[in-house]
Amino acid sequence: MIQLNLPPFDYQVTKADGKLWIFDILRKKRLVLTPEEWVRQHFIHYLIQVLKYPRSLIKVEGGLSYNQLSKRSDIVVFNRTGNPWMVIECKAPDIAISQQTLHQAATYNATLKADFLVVTNGLNHFYFRTDWSANITEALPAMPVFE
Repeated sequence: MIQLNLPPFDYQVTKADGKLWIFDILRKKRLVLTPEEWVRQHFIHYLIQVLKYPRSLIKVEGGLSYNQLSKRSDIVVFNRTGNPWMVIECKAPDIAISQQTLHQAATYNATLKADFLVVTNGLNHFYFRTDWSANITEALPAMPVFE
């Protein structure tokens, strides 16, 4: 797998059925190791091990509805009152983060109304904060600290 612009972690990869599988510490199961899953697993470990986000407040691939379509958010971090605080959209490293990608992630977040939105392909990371009362979104220089 490709080297990402995220801290390395001690991952568990196995081979079965002709595929590589990686163990997800949140879902407690092995998942097919796709390029997008490689990014997602790196970001989960970055949140928990480096940034010290509470593991119990992170949900992976949760369902949401937008315009009567079912979508799945890659990673959602909840605040201590149980509301979505951050939405993280993961793409494979070979997928460039375009304006369309950012718009898609912002559209998903319009349903959840999290304060923060992160879009990453493991190489490039974009951070945003939305003030929903003023309907203003601003780019941030770094990953928000969990409080």
